[in-house]
Amino acid sequence: MSSQAPNEADVIPLRSPQGERPAASPPPPREPLWRDLVGDVLRRERLAQERTLKDVADEARISMPYLSEVERGRKEASSEVLAAAAHALGLGLGDLLSRAQGELVRIAARQSDRSRRTSASPYNGLCLAA
Repeated sequence: MSSQAPNEADVIPLRSPQGERPAASPPPPREPLWRDLVGDVLRRERLAQERTLKDVADEARISMPYLSEVERGRKEASSEVLAAAAHALGLGLGDLLSRAQGELVRIAARQSDRSRRTSASPYNGLCLAA
């Protein structure tokens, strides 16, 4: 019996009782984009205030189609545009970014919880070495 650790070629994964190899783990969830988070916050705040896109866009002095694309995460808005939209909603730029950061933390926590639950293997990490 050799005292050397088995190399990767010597390790054979256990098969399940049905004779199937364990499925490959799913790819990690993609991180949300900042523009999606900020857009979601803007849209939620606008809807909570029961205001129209036109009303907020007019007050912010930006075009309605552009504000719509920002809310949907289709456009990467400048800090000036974000500040104008936030102010039109009665928020400061810091408030807007803080809320988006809170969303990012919540999403990351959910993804972390989900990956911990799905990464558990029915084989408990056991393998056979030849």
